[in-house]
Amino acid sequence: MRRFLFLFLPVCLLLAACNDEGRERIRVVGSSTVYPFVSYAAEQFGILTDFGTPVVEATGTGGGIKIFCEGVGPRFPDMANASRQIKPDEVTMCEKAGITDITELSIGFDGIVLANTKASERYSLSIQQVFLALAKLVPEGNGLAPNPYKQWSDIDPALPDVAIEVYGPPPTSGTRDAFVEIVMEMGCKAFAQFETAFPDKKVRMKKCHLLREDGAFVDAGENDNIIVQKLKANPTALGIFGYSFLEQNLTDVQGSIIDDVMPTFDAIASGEYPVARSLYVYVKNQHIGVIPGLTDFLEELTSEDALSEDGYLAPIGLIPLPVEKQEAMRAKVQGLNR
Repeated sequence: MRRFLFLFLPVCLLLAACNDEGRERIRVVGSSTVYPFVSYAAEQFGILTDFGTPVVEATGTGGGIKIFCEGVGPRFPDMANASRQIKPDEVTMCEKAGITDITELSIGFDGIVLANTKASERYSLSIQQVFLALAKLVPEGNGLAPNPYKQWSDIDPALPDVAIEVYGPPPTSGTRDAFVEIVMEMGCKAFAQFETAFPDKKVRMKKCHLLREDGAFVDAGENDNIIVQKLKANPTALGIFGYSFLEQNLTDVQGSIIDDVMPTFDAIASGEYPVARSLYVYVKNQHIGVIPGLTDFLEELTSEDALSEDGYLAPIGLIPLPVEKQEAMRAKVQGLNR
């Protein structure tokens, strides 16, 4: 939870330089995982206020931040949803485009699941097994080699004797970033061969993040609905997406048990489920007071009615922040009005 402050530039000058035309509706881009939560809050905002319903687009975290960072003014989005924190190079990209003041708001938690269709048995996997199934390089003796595993049973005879086939998000997705940073890094650390081969930690982590490219991992795009369709067509395959999307599709798919923990609302909220991440919204402060209703929408999005355990976002899969963190987010928004 950070607020980025850079060199101050006059808002009106930047806005005039970007576009002479105004805009009446708030525009939000970014994460497909965060999309349903912000979109639902936008609908509520449109109903409860005299402002137009904000326009929310699911472009993926990386793609959304890139669009968000293109400039200041009515032609550019006011907010970016993200299923990971903004990266330093993205902050620099924003700064170069004149975006000198960004507020980060955490709105809740989500888990990342490996799901399959209910037409098959539920998988029970360890983090290490998932790593060995999907890594481009895996341990072989004292060194490393291209991943040779074709069947899950090649990794462990106790696992199903079926082909490894996992559908996942593209490199622009925050879910993909979070998956490699949590699962692939955690799995990689269990094997001393990586540290021996790559003593430099930064180089080692890049190698650990590499997913195999031989067809076992399939880039299925930003639309999680496509992954569900592929799972229904291929009962032994797995798909990677957020817990919130699993909640919306429980009639068709089920989450795998990871390190002996089922992906449930309570397990993610308690921290017991090992593959969980925070969800964020980034706000272009230079649009505050310029784009009508922007702070009003942020107040709705961070309100107790939206974010609390009994709020309207919990039933669609948002895992609530602790109460004190919710209050801190509301205080941040109040600070934008000053």
